[in-house]
Amino acid sequence: MNDLSTHSLDDLTIDESSRPKAPKVPAATDMHRRQGRQLAAIHRHYLMEMAQIGAVLARIEAGDAPPENLRQIVLSLDMAENLRAFGNLCGRECQVLKFHHDIEGSDMFPRIEAAGGGMFREVVAKLLSEHEVVHELIIRLGRAADALMEDPKEANFVHAATTYRKLEEVIRSHFGYEETELAEAIGYYLGSI
Repeated sequence: MNDLSTHSLDDLTIDESSRPKAPKVPAATDMHRRQGRQLAAIHRHYLMEMAQIGAVLARIEAGDAPPENLRQIVLSLDMAENLRAFGNLCGRECQVLKFHHDIEGSDMFPRIEAAGGGMFREVVAKLLSEHEVVHELIIRLGRAADALMEDPKEANFVHAATTYRKLEEVIRSHFGYEETELAEAIGYYLGSI
């Protein structure tokens, strides 16, 4: 695992141009593809939680809500709690998203690699490196929300809003890549998730 804590926010990116394409699974059927698309439904849940943060930020920008509401909402989301807990970075108990990432990293991805004879190795490696960027951004968003609650000045709000927008951009791209490249493999090699 890379230490991304010293990277600037601008440097916390996922290079979409370097994403390998997953090979086709010739024997995959439409049923397999439907099963593999279950991952997209799981991702939609996390994106809905992120939209709550975005809505609060928009209200703050419009002057409709005090900045301290951001921390309350960020800390109440499964996504924020679980990603902070990832890798024992925080003492919170891992729940839904931590479980989701654990399944991907320790079970789902290795099973796809093994069943596919290693032909998904590059895609899996890229996805895991993107997980690291997502995790670092979630940690930073939590810290920015804490700083905003402690001192609700404009600079702290701008930092929290910028961090959130970066996270949203990265996670939407990451989820789309994962869903697109692994749908066939998930359905064919794993059945449903």
